[in-house]
Amino acid sequence: MDLLLIFIGSIFMLLGLIGSFLPVLPGPPLSWLGLFGLSLTEAIPSNWTFLGITLTIAVAITILDYWIPAVGAKRYGGSRKSMIGSVIGMIVGLLSPIPFGIIIGTFLGAYVGELLNDSDEHTAAKSASGALLGFLVSSLMKFVLGLIYFGLFIAQIWEYRSELF
Repeated sequence: MDLLLIFIGSIFMLLGLIGSFLPVLPGPPLSWLGLFGLSLTEAIPSNWTFLGITLTIAVAITILDYWIPAVGAKRYGGSRKSMIGSVIGMIVGLLSPIPFGIIIGTFLGAYVGELLNDSDEHTAAKSASGALLGFLVSSLMKFVLGLIYFGLFIAQIWEYRSELF
């Protein structure tokens, strides 16, 4: 049973890392589920304080993930239409076969959204740059947290390897 829980936890860890860049997958909570699954094994003692702290961090980062791109677009002069456009562009880019489609889609969506707001091209480009910067910062933040959680996952497996295998 322990090996099954480790396998399932590993899947959640990988999905969490992938979710750092795909907005349809909540990366930090998925990574946390990997840590939680590992704590359910008989060989590794559950540390509820550790799980509580890591859950709090995962929830906070998930909330920031929605807030940072909007702040980026707004800080660079974007309107509500720019922010909506960046989300639509992100989804279209995610579904497109173009490499880095999600990045291009975020930028173009914010740009077109700002143009629909009757802004000039300079303002639209500035707003789109802010939305893209916010998306990249948010993705990097989630990816770093996912790597940290993955490191903690591996460290716990390594520490209790004799009881697990």
